[in-house]
Amino acid sequence: METYACQSLGIGGRIRQLPEDFVVEEVLLDGTKAKVQPVEVPQPVGEGRYLICVLVKRDWDNLRAVKKIAKRMGISHKRVQIAGIKDAKALTAQHISIRGVTPEWASSVKIKDITLRPLRFSNEKIHSRLLLGNKFQILIRAIAHSASLIEERVKNVHDELSSLGGFPNFFGHQRFGTIRPLTHLVGRSLVQGNIEDAAFTFLAQPSPHEHPESREARQQLWDTQDVKEALRRFPIYLRYERLMLSHLAGHPNDFAGAFRTLPPKLCRLFVQACQSFLFNKFLSKRMNLGFGLNEPQIGDFAVHLDDHGLPTRKFDQATSQSLSSIKKASEEGEMQVAIPLIGYKQQPSDGTEGQIEREILETENLSPREFYVSSMPEASAPGGLRAILASVTDFFAEKPSRDPENSRKKKTTLGFTLQRGSYATVLLREFMKPR
Repeated sequence: METYACQSLGIGGRIRQLPEDFVVEEVLLDGTKAKVQPVEVPQPVGEGRYLICVLVKRDWDNLRAVKKIAKRMGISHKRVQIAGIKDAKALTAQHISIRGVTPEWASSVKIKDITLRPLRFSNEKIHSRLLLGNKFQILIRAIAHSASLIEERVKNVHDELSSLGGFPNFFGHQRFGTIRPLTHLVGRSLVQGNIEDAAFTFLAQPSPHEHPESREARQQLWDTQDVKEALRRFPIYLRYERLMLSHLAGHPNDFAGAFRTLPPKLCRLFVQACQSFLFNKFLSKRMNLGFGLNEPQIGDFAVHLDDHGLPTRKFDQATSQSLSSIKKASEEGEMQVAIPLIGYKQQPSDGTEGQIEREILETENLSPREFYVSSMPEASAPGGLRAILASVTDFFAEKPSRDPENSRKKKTTLGFTLQRGSYATVLLREFMKPR
């Protein structure tokens, strides 16, 4: 993310000082909302193989939470499904389906900072296509401005974004890792066929932001590549790393096998992070050239929107003949300009946008066909299209007040709803203008 959509000054500040500062509540296509606060729910009704619950969690990673719930219930984690990945350092509520369990069974699960609330039975499990979006309520702390200036700047940014029709649909930093932002680097090595380099990047590349014990263990492995010694030194909480190290200790140089000890979703996330990195580069360059967020150019892809305003798989590509009709559809909210998520089935755009994409692919030494990972086909990514404009609804800003957690600083709360796939942190950077 190399640019901002609006020029208005930001308020600065800090998010996620406490998990409760970042509240996320999931909204399904049928209007059903998952609430953080307990609500009175009657005995689950309906019929079906799946028990639908609300999962409320505080400061839990999604994959870890699902595995913990399944382990505590004594079932396979494959019987547990969610619609979308939520922020880890946050207080979140989302829908979850569990196959073949009773409400009493689910209610009996006791895990610190995790609550399961049974809702109903269904013959359809929870999946991403049922998700409309997420409602956010985010407390920004440690703001070093007066209340009046905070209100003025928030209003200016909101007005400017409203005139643009939304904000840039960048992938947020959590897509790449918050403590160790390198999932895209692992993915790039996988795509380039260098599985060993991918493995050692994931296992051994240290970060200044992680616990010193972890950082020192990674540095030792980075320097020596001694897998057996690393297995003795790596902390027990680095579960995924230890799974890979255990495999490599018994099967030296089987790096693909080591990756296969991880959840398949995680392996795919590495390659998808590489796609996301390229998308952000494409969009940054496009914006720096002065193109509007929803102003199609010849050669651009444009996706059709459904009745909920969500992008569909149907798309057109702007030509000299179709440009005016695509512009009209974009203005009327029926289509949105989209940029490729490069994959083995998805080629770059044409026109100026295509030139941007090909130059960046060349600089990064990547090509679409490489996203079929022959040594690990299960991690391959066919690609697709992603709209470059994200919409904001239900926006509100609370009156700034004194921040008791930060002496002589102010705090304010911003609330809004975003469609699935959009990142609250990307919207917040427009209001906060971090360096």
